[in-house]
Amino acid sequence: MLSKIEKAVLKAGEHLLKGFNGTKEVSLKGKIDLVTQYDVEVERILLNELSFIGGEYGFVAEESAAGRTEKKKAVYIDPIDGTTNFVHGFPFCCISVGVYNGSEGEYGIVYNPVMNELFKAEAGGGAFLNGERIHCSVKTRAVDCLTATGFPYGIAEGKGGDILKILERILANTRGIRRAGSAALDLCYTARGVFDAYYEFNLSPWDIAGGAVIAREAGCVVSGMKQGESPDLYEKFILAASEGVHGEFLSIIKNI
Repeated sequence: MLSKIEKAVLKAGEHLLKGFNGTKEVSLKGKIDLVTQYDVEVERILLNELSFIGGEYGFVAEESAAGRTEKKKAVYIDPIDGTTNFVHGFPFCCISVGVYNGSEGEYGIVYNPVMNELFKAEAGGGAFLNGERIHCSVKTRAVDCLTATGFPYGIAEGKGGDILKILERILANTRGIRRAGSAALDLCYTARGVFDAYYEFNLSPWDIAGGAVIAREAGCVVSGMKQGESPDLYEKFILAASEGVHGEFLSIIKNI
């Protein structure tokens, strides 16, 4: 199935790349939450090309499909993760597809056609970037770690609250923070060891479904607020890090 999903994502990626280099019609879903015609069109291509899955699988997609499915098995689609980057010509944007059986990820593909990076993973089969095996970092102290995160759109409406307090603690206890604007790619860059840890709040399931599978298969511990448990895609929090620092990061975030 992974090869068929990859074929569908590559086809949709051609349209994303066309849009990245073309004229965009931009509208607002919130105060600073952007959407373009390419978000909708790329999602339409994906839903069509992935229709072979169907049957026992439900579809959960950002722009058109339901926010949840009653089916145990689900396909989570983000047609353009990093739409603000896409609009501004910053090449950190991607297509993300995750296939799940309950809370367990079966397949994950994240594709950035602008930078020609295709990450993929299958449960039990490892994680790959453009066909080459990738692994997470082996850091054992948070102070040595470069950390990725993102900020929810609510910050623009004065709803930063604890998120900014946690950011301050992370900055005080690590080598630094990078905020690149795509949860899916942040997870993948953690999977390949560029980032040593990644955390973020207020995410939707399609933001993280594909990348979480890839990070886990690259050796990361991926969880919600409870260490040792697979993340609930609807918890609105995720932490991915090497085994040596995951617990320390969780303690910093919880302020234990």
